[in-house]
Amino acid sequence: MAANLVNLEAVDKVYGTRALLDGVSLGVNEGDRIGVVGRNGDGKTTLIRILAKLEDADKGRVTHAGHVRLGVLTQHDSLDPEATVRHEVIGDLADHEWAGNAKIRDVLTGLFGGLDLPGFPQGLDTVIGPLSGGERRRIALAKLLIAEQDLIVLDEPTNHLDVEGISWLASHLRARRSALVCVTHDRWFLDQVCTRMWDVQRGTVHDYEGGYSDYVFARAERERIAATEEAKRQNLMRKELAWLRRGAPARTSKPRFRIEAANELIADVPPPRDSAELMKFASSRLGKTVFDLENVTVQAGPKVLIEHLTWQLGPGDRIGLVGVNGAGKTSLLRTLAEAARTQGEKQPAAGKVVVGRTVKLAYLSQEVTELNPALRVLEAVQQVRDRVDLGKGREMTAGQLCEKFGFTKEKQWTPVGDLSGGERRRLQVLRLLMDEPNVLFLDEPTNDLDIETLTQLEDLLDGWPGSMVVISHDRYFVERTTDRVFALLGDRFLRMLPRGLDEYLERRQAVLDAAAPPAPVAAAAAAKQKSSGDARAAKKELQKIERRLDKVSEQEAKLHARIAEQATDFEAVAKLDAELRELASEREELETRWLELADEA
Repeated sequence: MAANLVNLEAVDKVYGTRALLDGVSLGVNEGDRIGVVGRNGDGKTTLIRILAKLEDADKGRVTHAGHVRLGVLTQHDSLDPEATVRHEVIGDLADHEWAGNAKIRDVLTGLFGGLDLPGFPQGLDTVIGPLSGGERRRIALAKLLIAEQDLIVLDEPTNHLDVEGISWLASHLRARRSALVCVTHDRWFLDQVCTRMWDVQRGTVHDYEGGYSDYVFARAERERIAATEEAKRQNLMRKELAWLRRGAPARTSKPRFRIEAANELIADVPPPRDSAELMKFASSRLGKTVFDLENVTVQAGPKVLIEHLTWQLGPGDRIGLVGVNGAGKTSLLRTLAEAARTQGEKQPAAGKVVVGRTVKLAYLSQEVTELNPALRVLEAVQQVRDRVDLGKGREMTAGQLCEKFGFTKEKQWTPVGDLSGGERRRLQVLRLLMDEPNVLFLDEPTNDLDIETLTQLEDLLDGWPGSMVVISHDRYFVERTTDRVFALLGDRFLRMLPRGLDEYLERRQAVLDAAAPPAPVAAAAAAKQKSSGDARAAKKELQKIERRLDKVSEQEAKLHARIAEQATDFEAVAKLDAELRELASEREELETRWLELADEA
């Protein structure tokens, strides 16, 4: 019988007038791998902080076994800014010791792309202080994974990791003996790693056996028992279960739910999307031409990212776009968006982009569009329009769509300035859909969204008739919402991948294997090698640019806060807005220069 590591007994936690945890009793045993899900603000992070004794409960008891070795990854690291990566991650181990340790080599390669930490100015000897938040988070994760732990507690470990990094982390955690408790909105990751699920809802934690697919089935079955027949037919959980069962044959390594029961539950649920019907409707809205690209070159400043691109985005196409960082995914969408904005007058550096006459594009970028912080949520949506046509005779008011996106009637009267980052992201998506576009570009749409909101967004997109391109590191979202996957592998060409993200990971692994050193000794030698003069100079300049980018981001955040404080002083807001535009221009120039230097480094 597995030994108990941590126990929570009748734990209460209240913030203000809201009970996040109400009499919660749970346990973590040796070998458990537990995923924690729930809406943003329902208490997921609070639960694991109390479990790890980083925060005290108001009532109840938290007990750790006397021998337990606990490792925690929070959303804010405690790394020493004066230390080097080597000191924090490897400690005092000599090169031959750590290079001969398969576990350390695996972690460094999986999280940083190589033992010499490509992308870091001085490799392992890089000082931590000037690094970006994403780089610091990977260092903190590496430090945690290299140590020996009985229980690992992770809060959003997939943040700042690309598709390859997430795939590696899932494999690494499956192979470890450590117990695991993990908060994440990445459903593919939950399915790959977890054997139990905790669903945090309104102060209560529901415990389910199995990974995410099993949790979807169990919750759908529980809700079916309590629901009327018509409500059951409309249940989003059942719709998602139908997709899971009819999709890839084995989304979990050891599915635990009863296949017969699952098939019976979804027997009358149609496929999520009627592709033929949507294609027909999209063609009637868009005509034959959406975007036609002929021999196009995409650049960021002087750097060529994509060349000789002849490609067509047709009516009703649903495309997932993946690729290595800096390969040009976002730049490609910006090029198409600029051509659409100018009705084809603004063309790329070379080649031609033809835009359909009826194209009405909505572009969700990675930056959250700033709105007047004094506006209420409902007012911000009604600024776009009062009602929206979702196609196939479906129509919703602004208030109804707000509720579908998790903004209750009370929440709809919250000032925009009081919303969290995830809530602002939700509002941004909502405003885009309210404008009734027929082409959608979504660049990292899952950032800051919880699983329930993602499920609701996927349900809306299932019936949305138009063309769509999605850039995301969330594998589940890409597979769920798109029909074909294209990839930019860093060689300036766009390729269709018939087998989707599995094929992308295989191609990337083949590249890494070809570049890998032949033996640990050679790897250690490579880790100590100094770069050439030109590359070293480029790395130094990269480091300076990254430091400046961090400062620019801080200044932008401060300006946004000041704008919120002085929302009623329009003269002051105008001045602050001018400063913001100057910073945005500087940031764009810095990012362009960063891309130019990346190859040299």
